[in-house]
Amino acid sequence: MAYAYKNSKGQTYFLHTRKVTLKNGRTQQIYFFARDVRDGSLDAVPAAYEVMETKRTGMPVLKKA
Repeated sequence: MAYAYKNSKGQTYFLHTRKVTLKNGRTQQIYFFARDVRDGSLDAVPAAYEVMETKRTGMPVLKKA
């Protein structure tokens, strides 16, 4: 079951992760929220991170604790 976050506007977002390759060739793991469940969904928030909400749009983001 994917980690779900309901924002102040009542919209539900699901947490995902993906490995991306940067222009310099280095790979990096990114975390993002989407309104639907996709490949790479996570069951919980990673350790040392917390979910915050942007004031303007209400979009959830991960922030290092």
